[in-house]
Amino acid sequence: MNTPKSDWPSSLDDKELEELDRYLRTHGGEGDLMLDGVHGLLSAIAVGPLEVLPDEWLPEVLHDAFTDEEEGNRILALLAKLNDSIGAELEVDAYEPILGEIDTEQGPMLTAAGWCEGFSRGIDMRAVLWETRLAEDPALMEILGPIMALAVDEGILAADTEFEKLTDDEYDDCLAQVPVVLGAVGDYWHTHAPTQAEVEAMAKPRTDEGDDHPPRQRSGHWVH
Repeated sequence: MNTPKSDWPSSLDDKELEELDRYLRTHGGEGDLMLDGVHGLLSAIAVGPLEVLPDEWLPEVLHDAFTDEEEGNRILALLAKLNDSIGAELEVDAYEPILGEIDTEQGPMLTAAGWCEGFSRGIDMRAVLWETRLAEDPALMEILGPIMALAVDEGILAADTEFEKLTDDEYDDCLAQVPVVLGAVGDYWHTHAPTQAEVEAMAKPRTDEGDDHPPRQRSGHWVH
């Protein structure tokens, strides 16, 4: 789809992204999602099998009560705008993942680690549905291939077998496929909606719950 930029959805501008990024860094602790991770989280929710309400995902993003009502309303408005923009951007092929930046011996480099961490937490919001379908339908796993490769490469997901690190070209290729993957995942769940049995299974208690996320380290600043 070749949509004129004038018709693109209203997304956060650079100033708004900087404002939200600054707030998350100031109020986030070790292992908390930064701006890239929040974007990954909301992206997974946007294309997922069932709606996830703000009351469910906000605790993954905000961990302290607002001390200033005006600031609180502003941050909530920015998060709502970021959330709304994802689906709209995917509709017009304008989506780009927000990436982090890390310092290396070769200089600053972009990384999808934070985005992938957030995406995995977005999947966790409806973990039973995702896990059931991934186990039963290899087509969904195949669709998610590029994102899974990035997540394994960054140590966000563990793999059953050893994988060689992606080359720079392979990494960039997987990253370039993210918007297409998200569109395909959204189409998948629209076409293959959760069954009644899958939805009912969500209500059953899980016995494997626990905080087994790998350590997260994020430095640098957001890059869009």
